[in-house]
Amino acid sequence: MKISELFNKGTRTLSLEVFPPKTSEVFDKVFAATSEIADLKPDFMSVTYGAAGSTRTYTTAIAENIEKKGVTALAHLTCVNASEATIKDQLANLKAAGVENILALRGDLPAGVESTDDWIYRHASELIPVIRSQGDFCIGGACYPEKHPDAASLNEDIQNLKIKVDAGCEFLTTQMFFDNNLFFNYLYRLRDAGINVPVVAGIMPVTNAKQMERILKLSQAFLPRRFVSLLDKFGNEPEVLKQASIAYTTEQIIDLFANGGDHVHIYTMNKPDVAAKIQENLSFMVPSCKK
Repeated sequence: MKISELFNKGTRTLSLEVFPPKTSEVFDKVFAATSEIADLKPDFMSVTYGAAGSTRTYTTAIAENIEKKGVTALAHLTCVNASEATIKDQLANLKAAGVENILALRGDLPAGVESTDDWIYRHASELIPVIRSQGDFCIGGACYPEKHPDAASLNEDIQNLKIKVDAGCEFLTTQMFFDNNLFFNYLYRLRDAGINVPVVAGIMPVTNAKQMERILKLSQAFLPRRFVSLLDKFGNEPEVLKQASIAYTTEQIIDLFANGGDHVHIYTMNKPDVAAKIQENLSFMVPSCKK
């Protein structure tokens, strides 16, 4: 199913993100975790794409397995330092695997790279026409409630986002955020700028304090005081932190649904138990969570 068709149904959705392994040594373990998450039957699942396409074979394999389990897969595709041939080859592989949905991304710049002037594709908006030319894919994109790190201002970032949407991006998924007011304000600004595609709120349950230090540093996400207190108080108690984080995430999602955010995407960090518990907490609120 195309994700755009899912959104047209007018119901609340809860989707889940997984990531492929970086090496073959851990492929079986990661594959099993992503397969277990697919068994939860979310509305759809996204599968990330390693830096410069480093995990593209694993991305395809996991996305194909998700589709075989009857769950709609959304495959990430980045254009950082990629050739047209590489992009078309990956799209052909995804199409053969039954994947109909692509999240078009620029991708993170390699270490030490400051300019993309010599690259074929410098922005996700330039990748979208290539995807369109290779099949009837539903195309999504990323957006940043606290602005893209490379943008000079949020206004500039939103204008660049408008270019992406005008190029054919059918929905947007946000970078993680922990303060819903940031999302609501951002959504208002998007609509004011003429960006009217569905916007999916990206939420991350923080279940490992040390692991999250790096992720939070990269995302530069604003942390509300109550969230910082949660990390400070329970950071050295893994099971307590997990329980508290699931509660915080559940409350955050309920607030989003209560105030017009109809679609939520959870960055699961490949943790089936966390995803399952959040689904259970929302079992009467989201159709796909009612088992």
